[in-house]
Amino acid sequence: MTEKQTIHIASPFIGAEEKAAVMAVLDSGMLVQGEQVAQLEADFARFCGVQHGIATTNGTTALTVALMASGIGAGDEVIIPSFSFVATATSLLSVGAIPVFVDVEPETFCLDPTLIEAAITPKTKAIMPVHLYGHPAPMVEIAEIAAKHGLAIIEDAAQAHGAKLDGQSVGGWGMAAFSFYPSKNMTTGEGGIVTTNNAELAAKARMIRNHGMSQQYLHEVVGFNFRMTDLLAAIGVVQLTRLPEWNTRRIANATMLNQRLTTVRTPITRAGAEHVFHQYTVLVPEGADRDAAVKTLNEAGIGARVYYPLPIHRQPVFKDHVRVGQVTCTCNDDSDCPHLPQTNALTKRVFSLPVHPALTPEDLDAIVYHVNQLTF
Repeated sequence: MTEKQTIHIASPFIGAEEKAAVMAVLDSGMLVQGEQVAQLEADFARFCGVQHGIATTNGTTALTVALMASGIGAGDEVIIPSFSFVATATSLLSVGAIPVFVDVEPETFCLDPTLIEAAITPKTKAIMPVHLYGHPAPMVEIAEIAAKHGLAIIEDAAQAHGAKLDGQSVGGWGMAAFSFYPSKNMTTGEGGIVTTNNAELAAKARMIRNHGMSQQYLHEVVGFNFRMTDLLAAIGVVQLTRLPEWNTRRIANATMLNQRLTTVRTPITRAGAEHVFHQYTVLVPEGADRDAAVKTLNEAGIGARVYYPLPIHRQPVFKDHVRVGQVTCTCNDDSDCPHLPQTNALTKRVFSLPVHPALTPEDLDAIVYHVNQLTF
């Protein structure tokens, strides 16, 4: 690695097959909601071990479609983590629902199932776990709680293509939403997909993403134009064939980093979980200057990055929408929320390192060298 080269945090790959697939769509004249979309939906559903896939414009609209198909609407409460990308919560606002924040596990960064039941009220309609950074949330425990209280499950699987828990792929515990943004483990450029085993919910989702139509010009429900183009789907069909190998490389890269990094806490994978490392996220020691460490690495050409330094409950858009458990919280300011101690701590201590499949052995050596040179 020369002095001016940077090892980027993400490196999306678009090869000759993807380009040829796009050109074939252009030549066909069928640009939207055609054969390539149907192929991606079928292939991705099969990949996740579920019956139905419903492609959308992006991961956020996939969440919105899943919520609407599940009957989540005005005044309904949905339990979510605050340590996530903001779309986890703004998708709820888009349907008039109320996000109720619950803290996360310090090891996996996923929703802590031991805290969920205390946050349930008569208005609670769903739990939305996030498979953060590619680590599956504790779905067995969450599914038991949901069944006990008659709640829907909406998996935010935007970062978890191929992640598994006890051999079961994420995406099939209720409804789930994936993103195909360029930084994800596979991409369509932009795009998303909803997965489910429930035929009725799948039919509703298909109507919602296409102006509420069950057939041409018959609009049965409120819907939108959330259709994926065949141009993007054609890229996804090819990318999906590469995904298993790419995930294997990510896991191998993460395993090597786990073995060699000494100055930070490396990612912890829960027993029975298959972490697909959308991001390789580490913790600096408590009280250490995380931002200074990231700056040092960036100056050395290591594309380290902090994801979600400001938790959702402190985002300005949520100033009037903050609920933590059963508490109406006023922590949307510069203070730490006493109800979310793990979220507060993690957002100050985490940063992510490159782990993508394009890394060379030299890249990995450079990452290890510079991270292990950090002093705290």
